[in-house]
Amino acid sequence: MAIRNIVILTGAGVSAESGVPTFRGPDGLWEGHRVQDVATPEAFARNPVLVQRFYDERRAALGRVEPNAAHRALARLDAEWPGALLLVTQNVDDLHERAGSTRLLHMHGELKRALCTGCGAAPAWEGDLSGNPPCPRCAAAALRPDIVWFGEMPYHMDAIGAAIDAADLFVSIGTSGAVYPAAGFVDWARSAGALTLEINLEPSAGTPLFDSARHGPAGVLVPAWVAELLG
Repeated sequence: MAIRNIVILTGAGVSAESGVPTFRGPDGLWEGHRVQDVATPEAFARNPVLVQRFYDERRAALGRVEPNAAHRALARLDAEWPGALLLVTQNVDDLHERAGSTRLLHMHGELKRALCTGCGAAPAWEGDLSGNPPCPRCAAAALRPDIVWFGEMPYHMDAIGAAIDAADLFVSIGTSGAVYPAAGFVDWARSAGALTLEINLEPSAGTPLFDSARHGPAGVLVPAWVAELLG
């Protein structure tokens, strides 16, 4: 099967090798916090100070990490692949951009953006939000992290769906295969006639759904796969 159009999904496993903590540890906590205390609209309504401080710390931590070999290999593929390519990331860090990827969508939001609770503006944001700065567009409402929390709809689903419908190859890299809707993309791609490949540190919940799988460090396997694909 000739491969022209590619959709790549990345998850926490890609950034873990750069030192970015994965979303939830084996104890169910995210950086020492229960997910329901820092990653739901209800948590923000209940304790906005805690939630803002939590994401301020995550945002500041991005300055202490760098893209790794997997990020750089995907940026190379983005630059050199002649067909359609879409990199969909569940990660809220900016490491794909810093590596050079441009054909990229963040389905779960971005740490380096804020979201106005009033007008819906999503300005780029580098500093803290815990001081409750006003929205730079409407000046009338508070800003929150531009993060898709549990119970909220992921971003760009129409564009992602259109890309999957047209894909010849779907690749999942560094994901658990357990968080929907992203966990359903492999079924979607298979239904659309695409070949499917998983690259993950270890077998995931979705491994049996893929046509093939490669297991090991992303920083080793992704550059090798990209070099193979580009010939």
